[in-house]
Amino acid sequence: MPSEKLNISLLQTHMKWEDKEANLAHYEQLIAGIQEKKEVVVLPEMFSTGFSMAAEKLAETMDGASVSWMKAIAAKHNCILTGSLIIAADGKYYNRMLWVLPNGETGHYDKRHLFGYADENKHYSPGDKRLIAQVKGWRICLMVCYDLRFPVWARNQGEEYDVLIYAANWPDRRILAWKTLLQARAIENMSYVVGVNRVGVDGNDISYSGYSSVFGPLGETIWQQADVEAVHTVTLDKEHLQHTRSHFPFLNDADKFLLIP
Repeated sequence: MPSEKLNISLLQTHMKWEDKEANLAHYEQLIAGIQEKKEVVVLPEMFSTGFSMAAEKLAETMDGASVSWMKAIAAKHNCILTGSLIIAADGKYYNRMLWVLPNGETGHYDKRHLFGYADENKHYSPGDKRLIAQVKGWRICLMVCYDLRFPVWARNQGEEYDVLIYAANWPDRRILAWKTLLQARAIENMSYVVGVNRVGVDGNDISYSGYSSVFGPLGETIWQQADVEAVHTVTLDKEHLQHTRSHFPFLNDADKFLLIP
């Protein structure tokens, strides 16, 4: 039987610009301090470096130190660790969101929509496949930052997933879009939505106010935090999700389409 409850821990953090060692040490301390049962721990986008276009300098392979760190932390705390890194593979660079299990197995999602406004598309290659991971009977769809603006890519056709997770570096100057679109994705897909953003100022003097959030399947706000570093664990309820979808079967009336990346 699928578990009715799932703990998801959100880490809304400051980052040291392009300083992997300092960032990983900070996350390690924060994760160790989580008092609730650790099941899925979510880090921001490019969590080891900040949102940098220096792919050639900062990229690691899947055998690199940051992925090894994720595996070690997941094993130590018997949890799933997810967040995005700058990864080099097949002669290309990817903004890659990893899903790391305690036994060292990994899945990954390569960010589909690259942020042309910041020239991300000139330094990274887009992905062409979604990843819907599973844990304790829950289905979880992984997305990265700018993907949030493209609802077709995240569309829940039927009941493909139960939770939609966005890891982000979303600037304060456009934070209204972040808050509004996270809530919209929850409403239209009748799923829980978890958005993990950062705080502070990056190496390009861009400010981030966080507003990491969790929304329920009708768009209800479960948790949201602005401006300060925060580590928070929410417990998602499968029974509530199923009851909501049964009582309001809106997904049954959705348009059917074939998604061609």
